[in-house]
Amino acid sequence: MASWSPDTPCSCDCFVSVPPASALPAVIFAKNSDRPRDEVQEVVFVPARTHAPGSRLQCTYIEVEQVSKTHAVILSRPSWLWGAEMGANEHGVCIGNEAVWTKEPVGEGEALLGMDLLRLALERGSSAREALHVITGLLEHYGQGGSCREDPTPFCYHNTFLLADRTEAWVLETAGRLWAAQRIQEGVHNISNQLSIGSDISAEHPELRPHARAQGWWDGQGTFDFARVFSLSQQPVRMEAAKARFRAGRELLQQQQGGITAEVMMGILRDKESGICMDSGGFRTTASMVSVLPQDPTQPCVHFLTATPDPSRSVFKPFIFGVGAAQPPQVLSPTFGAQDPVRTLPRFQTQVDRRHPLYRGHQVALGLMESEQAQGQQLRQKQRDLEQEGLAAVRGLLTRECAPPTQELGGLFQAFVEKESQAYA
Repeated sequence: MASWSPDTPCSCDCFVSVPPASALPAVIFAKNSDRPRDEVQEVVFVPARTHAPGSRLQCTYIEVEQVSKTHAVILSRPSWLWGAEMGANEHGVCIGNEAVWTKEPVGEGEALLGMDLLRLALERGSSAREALHVITGLLEHYGQGGSCREDPTPFCYHNTFLLADRTEAWVLETAGRLWAAQRIQEGVHNISNQLSIGSDISAEHPELRPHARAQGWWDGQGTFDFARVFSLSQQPVRMEAAKARFRAGRELLQQQQGGITAEVMMGILRDKESGICMDSGGFRTTASMVSVLPQDPTQPCVHFLTATPDPSRSVFKPFIFGVGAAQPPQVLSPTFGAQDPVRTLPRFQTQVDRRHPLYRGHQVALGLMESEQAQGQQLRQKQRDLEQEGLAAVRGLLTRECAPPTQELGGLFQAFVEKESQAYA
């Protein structure tokens, strides 16, 4: 079993607002991805594709059977692996995942990472509920496992997921191949590196309760509380710290109920006092995402992604699926083929430079913000102005007051990436 240490990167926070909690008739999703400090996260656009019968798909560590058709997706992912920390698809489905440890042992055997399961669900699910079924089916068939960081010392965990679409959200929590799910139809919800589903279970693995009873974790009498039954009796220090982040996130959401917007969610993701915006020891918030999913199917879903670390000093840039959507090269990391340390055995014995062009420019900007007050303030103001430009464009689009031409929507993210790159140059 993989060992756990206080410096282990194991933090993330996901948030969702479902009307009437949102200020507009839309579901709003958000996530901070907290990962090893120097890990690079890229933003990857993958168009919809068809696949030949019998095709196989190489994920991070193992192959799985490919499906006949996959949806277009936008992904924010650690650049060394196949899956993603968070993302969305062309049907308005968004997913984020979190590390979790339970009474079920975490093995080091290579299977599907939680991040692989997330991407597979986005490529194959046209609703949050359908994406949930994709994850649980693959989980039961292939299991989850393998090191979740680019390091020769294995680091493994199980996963929880927050899934959302235009009408609802789901929390999916796993323990090995077992799982429980809770449907969120209104209000606000967040998850943060711990089991949170109690007795309000909307769906579950058929062996969940029999297994708990066989292990002596539940006597089979009275209410079955998933979090209480499957959580570790003695939590690691970092998981105890996650409880404070979870409570702070829930409070920040509740304070804004009825008025939650994309900008409000960005503010929550930038909250450093609570630890939600992470910058501690060996890990930090390496990328962030906020999505607006209008309930009106004639309106496009809008996904804001940073592609850079520390959302308090990054730009949320809007992406919309549509004509002209393509891969911006500035947020794509270099590839290393068969010589990549994740592909050579034993894995992760060497390090490579995975920084993409926007990441490099942002690193310089961060340095100036920290050391040269005047120039750093100017750069920070350019970031704020650029983000406000994107938010204004999206507001005009969703209110139909000043919508960009349809043919320009697909190129929106590329345009803002280029503007940010120019600001850093």
